[in-house]
Amino acid sequence: MKLTVEKHDKYTLITLQEEKLNTLVAPQLKTEFVTLFQANTVNLILDLAQVKYVDSSGLSALLVANRLAKEVHGLLVLAQVQEHAHKLIALSKLDAVLTLLPSVPEAVDAVFLHELAKDLHQGGAD
Repeated sequence: MKLTVEKHDKYTLITLQEEKLNTLVAPQLKTEFVTLFQANTVNLILDLAQVKYVDSSGLSALLVANRLAKEVHGLLVLAQVQEHAHKLIALSKLDAVLTLLPSVPEAVDAVFLHELAKDLHQGGAD
């Protein structure tokens, strides 16, 4: 599995460099997600610009990442989701669960807004 991982202050960006997110790639990707969240990742942006095909195991990996992010009050954002993957996510009604944005800069903005909202909420709870 080919990917790049960039750690930033408020988020980690994974760029998946695979054309298929399927049964061959998904288990390795799940392991990568678990490792990142064990290493204190809170917000994760997954750049899927190069992914042209996703199957059910790929969707399962995305849901694992989403669950891990929610457990630490973080956010998973899928950026640059290609047409086939977008259709499958919509057909599976997962577009109501997952955050999909057209570009990485918009995903970064979403993470910062999420963090700001979290800070405001915590500030109000004190």
